[in-house]
Amino acid sequence: MGGSNWQKALLHPDSVALVGVSDDPAKTSGRPLKFLRAAGFAGDIFAVNPTRATVQGETAYATLSDLPHVPDHAFILTGADRALDALEECEALGVPVATVLATGFAEAGATGNANLARIDALIARGKLRVLGPSSIGLANLHHGMTLTANAAFAEPELPKGGLFVASHSGSLIGALMSRGKRKGLGFAGLVSVGGERDLSIGDVCMAALDDPNVTGFLLFLEHMHHADRLRAFAQAAARRGKPVAAFKLGRSEEAAELAQSHTGSLAGADEVADEFLRACGIARVTAFEALLEVAPLLRRVAPVTTPRRGRVGVVTTTGGGAAMAVDQLAVHGVEITAPSIETRARLADLGIDAGDTRILDLTLAGTRYDVMRGAIEVLRAAPEFDLVLVCVGSSARFNPDLAVQPALDLIDLPGHPFAVFLVPDAPGAVQRLARADVPVFEDPETCADAVAAALHRLVPNLPASVMPCANGSARYLDEAEAYQRLRDVPVADWLAMDVTAPLPDLSFPYPVVAKVLDVAILHKSDAGGVVIGIDGPDALAQAVTEICENVPRELDGRQVTRVLVQQMRKGVGEVLIGMRHDPDVGPIVVLAAGGVFTEIYRDVVMRLAPVDLDTARHMVDSLKLTQILDGARGHPKGDLEALAQAVVAVSKFALDHDIIEAEINPVIVLPRGHGVVAVDALISTRAG
Repeated sequence: MGGSNWQKALLHPDSVALVGVSDDPAKTSGRPLKFLRAAGFAGDIFAVNPTRATVQGETAYATLSDLPHVPDHAFILTGADRALDALEECEALGVPVATVLATGFAEAGATGNANLARIDALIARGKLRVLGPSSIGLANLHHGMTLTANAAFAEPELPKGGLFVASHSGSLIGALMSRGKRKGLGFAGLVSVGGERDLSIGDVCMAALDDPNVTGFLLFLEHMHHADRLRAFAQAAARRGKPVAAFKLGRSEEAAELAQSHTGSLAGADEVADEFLRACGIARVTAFEALLEVAPLLRRVAPVTTPRRGRVGVVTTTGGGAAMAVDQLAVHGVEITAPSIETRARLADLGIDAGDTRILDLTLAGTRYDVMRGAIEVLRAAPEFDLVLVCVGSSARFNPDLAVQPALDLIDLPGHPFAVFLVPDAPGAVQRLARADVPVFEDPETCADAVAAALHRLVPNLPASVMPCANGSARYLDEAEAYQRLRDVPVADWLAMDVTAPLPDLSFPYPVVAKVLDVAILHKSDAGGVVIGIDGPDALAQAVTEICENVPRELDGRQVTRVLVQQMRKGVGEVLIGMRHDPDVGPIVVLAAGGVFTEIYRDVVMRLAPVDLDTARHMVDSLKLTQILDGARGHPKGDLEALAQAVVAVSKFALDHDIIEAEINPVIVLPRGHGVVAVDALISTRAG
């Protein structure tokens, strides 16, 4: 088996070799053999250990070359040096895929760098696919293939089902499996990708995509490396109707090289990841527990093409319990919708008084099977809801046949999707509901997190892939150079002047602003390099003198040689439009409230770039500032269509492969029909 057959060898091997397997099943390197036998793996298992004739009672071979035949998959359990030797032996023999447990690569200084160079050279030859290094292994539970050193797989009766887990963290696959088992969930496969030197999460999930046992994917992400492969997998999963959910760590600040721009601050690592996952149609949850609990809900709630808040109808037997869930749903941006007049009438026909609140509180009557079933049926048929949340109180623990059984009986019948929130500790009810694939929650925060993720999930909406910027050092353009790159964005009239030359006659009217023109001075106001409200030639001469005096005082003697003079423009409001190439996910376009307080307002929306005009219009509509720009409280209406066109134009900088980042701040939004105009620009490009 070789070439494209690595996918089968990875997850459905007919034979495996355990290189460096220990005779002690309690040791990390001894567990895989024990686990494979306990799981009933039907293929050949070869123990490779040059120091022993037998391992755990089975024949041991000194090298891979001594095996009766070439294995499909080698799990290398040795240290880094011997692991590299084993990988090269795998390559020579034609083993399709190998998993490497060892550390001692990126994290190990000079020695690690040498090891990385060696493994990278092997991978580049393209004969052997590698999972890891630092991978604790993988499991295909339906295949009996527990090729892992994770101690959690000593669990008896591993829970088989449809969930496929892929994780950057090795320990987390065991945590998810054990927690899932407690909740009554089952798994098809679990994979720790480790260092992703070759095979990434996207590659591994793509290999599992057409497995009929796999119904959905759960991803534990520590970073967004290899986002292109994750993107391809997500699109393919959506085409097959297999939902994907993700929990991502790392809500950290962006790298230092982006700190000089507002765009870099607003579109930091986690914000970009959030937008990327959204565009891929991946439901991102914020709580680890929700990663498990969202899966059954995603199979019931279809993704949508247009962003929505999501309208939830709530029926409950406990007012206080429902209030906890409702409060958290509101925090997550979900709309709690009251039953309509027509829905209340249908409830009344069943003898159910809906009251006049947004929540249908059945109190003690909800412990009756017929009342709870009837209420759920009516709400599931009501057009004002996207989802129904059933909150069950103490009866979930003490009378589950009355309060929980209706959910079991209705889950596969037509109607809106629904989920169940159990207020008390009711493990028996949880297990019964989960086994029937009913979305069930035990915590209000987790419930709201999962419901919001499901309702907000979109059909993948990704622009065409854009080649990354060419490598090279970065350089900033000065403001005049930047304006020359703004092909399709109007710029307020300007000219550049030498401070030693006579004042020029302006071809545009006063008032004007004067700004220091120096590529090394990006924050001109902070350096005393800006004078506004200049109403004539004498004032302009004085402004130039002020700038020439201020800048050296503020910047340790930095001399001013050039000044840019620009017509001042007033409008309805100010926005920022920016584009930057994220090193992982590619180009991003950002629209935000503009001016000097951009980072304080943090009114921002972003999309993968480039965008079309409809997407740009949605971005404009999503900005909170748009309420003011569109005439709120007597404010004049701004030219929002021209603003959307400017967003499209800036997003197309993604196609200019030398531009790393472009930011126009502010863009002045003029009254409707008069367009927009840029009055400052910052662009960085690849030099050389």
